[in-house]
Amino acid sequence: MTLTLYGIPNCDTVKKARTYLDARGLGYQFHDYKKAGITAADLERWSELVGWERLLNKAGTTFKKLPDADKADIYAAKAIALMVANPSMIKRPVVEGGATLLVGFKEPEWDGILSQN
Repeated sequence: MTLTLYGIPNCDTVKKARTYLDARGLGYQFHDYKKAGITAADLERWSELVGWERLLNKAGTTFKKLPDADKADIYAAKAIALMVANPSMIKRPVVEGGATLLVGFKEPEWDGILSQN
């Protein structure tokens, strides 16, 4: 299975995830949101699997700095548009491969899922 790790290189959580994957010999491609962006189609596909609420990082500074009107009454299409425009708002990392989609780095969860592949 080929994994793609989506994130931002200087994010501490992304660094932990990369170290985790490297230590277990799990190959992956790195997709840098800052350089390559993200498509609405990717976010829609992920939202169908885990929900847009899990993908949208409301705790980050990028979201907190939004005008109140942008933060109010969020629904799927609005959340996806915000994340496309501001990829830093996507919870990091996202790992995709085959039927696997992981959002955020929680080692026990990753152990349970990635050890099966």
